[in-house]
Amino acid sequence: MEPKSSRQRRRARVEAAPAERRAAPVTGKMKPLSADDMALINAASLELLEETGLSNAPEPVQQAVVACGGQLTNNGRLLFPRHLVEAALEGLRRDFTLCGRNSDHDIEMTAAKVHTGSGGASPMVVDLTTREYRPATLADLYAAARLVDTLDNIHFFSRSMIARDMSTTRELDINTAYAALAGTCKHVMTSASESEHVRDIAEMCFLLAGSQKVFQARPFLSLNINHVVPPLQFDAQACDVLMTGARLGLPVMVNTFGQMGASSPVTIAGCLAQTNAETLAGMVLAWIANPDVMAIYGARPMVTDLRSGGMAGGSGEQAILTAAASQMAQFYNLSNSTIAGATDSKIADAQAGYEKALSVTMAVQAGANLVTQAAGTQAGLMATSFEAYVIDNDMLGAILSAASPIEVTTKTLAVDVIAQTVQGEGHFLGHPDTYARMKSDFVYPAHADRQPPDTWLANGAPTINSAARLTAETTLATHFPSYIPAAIDQELRARFDIRLPEERMRRP
Repeated sequence: MEPKSSRQRRRARVEAAPAERRAAPVTGKMKPLSADDMALINAASLELLEETGLSNAPEPVQQAVVACGGQLTNNGRLLFPRHLVEAALEGLRRDFTLCGRNSDHDIEMTAAKVHTGSGGASPMVVDLTTREYRPATLADLYAAARLVDTLDNIHFFSRSMIARDMSTTRELDINTAYAALAGTCKHVMTSASESEHVRDIAEMCFLLAGSQKVFQARPFLSLNINHVVPPLQFDAQACDVLMTGARLGLPVMVNTFGQMGASSPVTIAGCLAQTNAETLAGMVLAWIANPDVMAIYGARPMVTDLRSGGMAGGSGEQAILTAAASQMAQFYNLSNSTIAGATDSKIADAQAGYEKALSVTMAVQAGANLVTQAAGTQAGLMATSFEAYVIDNDMLGAILSAASPIEVTTKTLAVDVIAQTVQGEGHFLGHPDTYARMKSDFVYPAHADRQPPDTWLANGAPTINSAARLTAETTLATHFPSYIPAAIDQELRARFDIRLPEERMRRP
């Protein structure tokens, strides 16, 4: 047996290896749909757009689409001819970047590169102290942004909860954007209920960037927009938001949320055809508004539990449906986002773990550029949990590691190393390659327990929940970043009704 002192020295050498920032994996290897399947879904979607169309199109949308060859039927449905959809698909930008406030957090929307983040817009939060559900507040949203700012495997911050202490929609939209931008330097995704609020948010971003031109060169905020009320009906206000955001140069998430068996057909194929048609209609609108728009294809069909009518975000059917929707984005080579991680569990427990891991893994393997709601959400997106953010960060590290390509080269096959080792020490723990690759090739969980049973018991038998809760509490008590310079903060507070008190934004 190797002497204990030798083992300790080798462990010290290994543990001293520096951490390296891991690149986003390029995936897309999981393909639940065949090439023929995707061609049939595309054909069905184009037929729906050309012959059935969408209802409730507001006047500006009607005018814009008709001017490009569309048609308004006698019963008020707006038709999108095949040539218009194909022209938009031909002209839409690919391979752009959603930026962080620094380049370390840039998100390349290209070639099935995968990034995972938050989201959910939940009305409730799981209180970190009492563990009870309560209405979410602006301070909770700011806390969530601060926590996500420290978690390496959560790559962007999508507005995760609705601040229910805001009294008007304008107050909500402006303060949500402000709290997110104040809490994290990662890319921020938020929402706006009216086009005037989009202009307010854009003005805020332009001030922070230094100018509109500087922001548009490195956009650090994008808009989540649900432009359709399935089945095949426009949301007039959301369409206005979509076109306004596109014209102002903000990246726009063109999202659709049909529920299979409720607001879309009960079959996966039918649900995909309708959802794809609705999403393409939004992509066309964004392209008409601004041919240089950074538009993200956001088909995110959801599964309904037909026994209750509620969402079944943690089901196996949801996981395969999400993967197929992501594959359709690959069919068009469009930058894309989807939802995965919408567990039905009410707390961060074993049910949440397996439901999130299943759906997020399949979305990642299918090649979604952005996987929103991948961390922090509970109860079918009805609640946000700080504890879950921390646990899910560990989970995402493992999922992204599993999606990384396997490097097969003469060096990695290591035939010479094997031959030398079996005739020498007889193990690889102290080999220079092991030391060099231990941080670059492996992801170590911060909270999942890998102690031997006797050590675990001696340390008080901690659970992943107790460890995560402690991390969340410590982070939220100490991490108060200054991402908005004081002078700009004062200007923002003078121009807008900022409701987050300055004293809440610094360490007590």
